[in-house]
Amino acid sequence: MPLFKTLMVIGPGLIGSSILRRARSTGQLAERLIVMDKEPAVLKRIEELGLADSVTTEPAMAEEADCVVVSVPVRAIENVVRSLSPHLRPGTIITDVASVRGELDSSILSLLPHGVEYVPSHPMAGTEFSGPDAGFAELFENRWALLIPTPETAPWACGKMQNFWEFCGARVKFIKADEHDRICAMVSHLPHLLAFTICDTADNLSSEMRSAVLDYAASGFRDFTRIAASDPVMWRDIFTANRDVLLETLDRFLRDVQSMADAIRDGDDDAITEKIKRGRSIRRTLIQNKQA
Repeated sequence: MPLFKTLMVIGPGLIGSSILRRARSTGQLAERLIVMDKEPAVLKRIEELGLADSVTTEPAMAEEADCVVVSVPVRAIENVVRSLSPHLRPGTIITDVASVRGELDSSILSLLPHGVEYVPSHPMAGTEFSGPDAGFAELFENRWALLIPTPETAPWACGKMQNFWEFCGARVKFIKADEHDRICAMVSHLPHLLAFTICDTADNLSSEMRSAVLDYAASGFRDFTRIAASDPVMWRDIFTANRDVLLETLDRFLRDVQSMADAIRDGDDDAITEKIKRGRSIRRTLIQNKQA
């Protein structure tokens, strides 16, 4: 039997449409799929792709769902949940896929009616692409899905969402909200900030040098800046929502950059080599952990 009778996905971008594709391909997640989005063109594309049984712009259809996945930019989640709240039935599970917890969880809990279970989650998977066509059923395969239950979350709801992400192919780990935000600042938010910034630096070069950089970009520049193609609204929201932790992580990174600069300036071959070796070790660990 599928895990849920009716699954509603709000925001069928990369994450949302990948969940829908997984649901279609395995049949394990839900008998029926509802997709909600504010853009009619997006819903039309979902219908063309055959990824939903029903599409809507109206939150009232949430009354038909026993699980709702909110997959929208961080700063939009609260308003979406507010619109859903009058229509959610007791026993329904609502989750989001936010990259930042911060104060979001307490805000969402204050909006939900009695009997509706909230299980915050974050699949640690993605690409630089977005929209309904960006998703694929294997996106979560062997990736981590983090569950960040609140003190009010019922154990049975946690179990259901653990099964949900395992059916998506992910490995599941339960984690606290503050730990989640610190980890994500290092492994996701800071790398995106650096990628956007180095592209901005290249864009601010003289026109002749800028053209040469883009024409002759080597694999290092291409690989490092791949994620700079990511959705700007989504990442603006993430940076501001996780501001304090991100800036703290950035400060630590800048100290390490200064240390490397000092080693290069002083011609300290041993220090330079040691830092490079440590970087190689981290990369090899990622490969061993099947995260590369």
